[in-house]
Order: sequence, then C-alpha cells, then structure tokens
Amino acid sequence: MTAPVCTSASAAAAPARQTIPHPRLAPAATSLYPSFASYVRARHPALLRTARSLTANPSDAEDLLQTALAKTYVAWERIEDHRALDGYVRRALLNTRTSQWRRRRVDEFVCDELPEPEPRSGADDPAERQALRDAMWRAILRLPARQRAMVVLRYYEDLSEAQTAELLGVSVGTVKSAVSRALGKLREDPELGLAR
Repeated sequence: MTAPVCTSASAAAAPARQTIPHPRLAPAATSLYPSFASYVRARHPALLRTARSLTANPSDAEDLLQTALAKTYVAWERIEDHRALDGYVRRALLNTRTSQWRRRRVDEFVCDELPEPEPRSGADDPAERQALRDAMWRAILRLPARQRAMVVLRYYEDLSEAQTAELLGVSVGTVKSAVSRALGKLREDPELGLAR
C-alpha cells in the first residue's frame, strides 16, 4: 500500500542513498567469484521470472532480484552445495519481498507547502450525519407505539396519509393529528436539540 507524503524541498535535496550495483555488472564480482558471475549469467532470466511473480512492477522485480543476488554474493563462500543455489536465491527473493511487505512504503513528493485538508462543515461530515440519524431513531423509539408507526410509515417508508391510514385501519384525520403530535414531540426532544 502506497501512502504519499509531502516533504519540504530541503529534505528532498539530501543525497540519495547508494544502492549495491548489480552483481552481474560489478567488475569485483567477476574477479573475486568467477563462479558467481557465471551462475548469474546462466540463471538470470529464470530468477527474474521468479522475482516478477512476486511483484506487480517489472522495475521492482529487477530491484528485488538485485537485492537477493547481493545477499547471495555476500554468502557465496558459506554456501556448501552449489547445486542448491536456485533454492537459496529464491528463498532470498521471498524473504526480501516479505520484508518489503512488512515495511509500509511511503512515496515522498517535493512541495513548498504542506497540503492541509479542507475543513468539512457539520452538514457534510459523515460522522455528524450518523450521530444525527442515531439521535433521531432514539427519539422516534421514545414515541408511543401508534405515533411511532405513523411517523415511520409516513417519513421512512414514504407512504401517503391515505396509504398509512389504510394500512393501520384508521382514518386519514387520525393519521394527520397523530403525526402532527409526534412531530411536535420530536421538535421538543432534548437529544435532537443537542444533535442539531
């Protein structure tokens, strides 16, 4: 997961860290361990395919393979069975990739001013909307059962007064008066007054 971070221009001017040169290209590798150089020349395409299966980006795969080969180069004298080199390098690839997964990658972009998010107004804040919804439901639950049913049918189910009256088996006038009383109680509810 990549998280962009903005740094100041002075921090970006710091020298970049040095990377280990690719062992296949390093002259020291050919002079100290000619068998290592020949191994890399022979097995590089197959090992690169393995690295590409571990990463989504071909450039990251090349970096991953370079790191694994550098670890193999450092341990070259300690590796007793050179027939198992592919397994050793694959294990180094996997361990390196696992270490990268564990560390969160942060990309840094140079900018003069750090961006600040625009403050949200209360009406646009999802947490505020949810708090108001919760307070409304608690207030509706405090209404008498008949008024609660009429308010839910009228305003949450979007039924007309006639449909609500027919569903509850009462007159339209009863629905109008009960809903009016319920809305009055909701306007006076202290919890809703705090939430607004």
